[in-house]
Amino acid sequence: MSESTTEVIVGGAVLAVAVGFLVYAGQVTGVSGAATEYPLSASFRSADGVDVGTDVRMAGVKVGRVTAVELDPETYRAKTTFTVTEGIAVPDDSAVAISSEGLLGGNFVEILPGGSPFTFEPGDEIEFTQASVSLVSLLMKFVAGDEEGNGQ
Repeated sequence: MSESTTEVIVGGAVLAVAVGFLVYAGQVTGVSGAATEYPLSASFRSADGVDVGTDVRMAGVKVGRVTAVELDPETYRAKTTFTVTEGIAVPDDSAVAISSEGLLGGNFVEILPGGSPFTFEPGDEIEFTQASVSLVSLLMKFVAGDEEGNGQ
């Protein structure tokens, strides 16, 4: 009888840890649905390192996430759709950039707010964008001793 009691206790502990993990994963990925969000979009020349679920930040604070990345067959640009938490008004002269967390860190979408008193409406497209910078190409230019623009 003591074996079955032990099995029930261990099983309950495993189940509690699994539920805790699912709740934590839902909060981290933004699936919990606690805050309502509205969609915005932007078109980038290159969206390296950005995928569905990538953070959208403003002033270093997560304010949303990327919901779709697809190639526009007419312009050959990466059309990115993302959400912003309801209540955060994004000025309509804002820019969007793909930034890196560091040399080994991942990329995120950064909203650089403008100063306009008017704001984007849900579904609007942000026109001012800056694509991601490829660290590999920068390193290759450094190693190769890029001769352009050095005044010689």
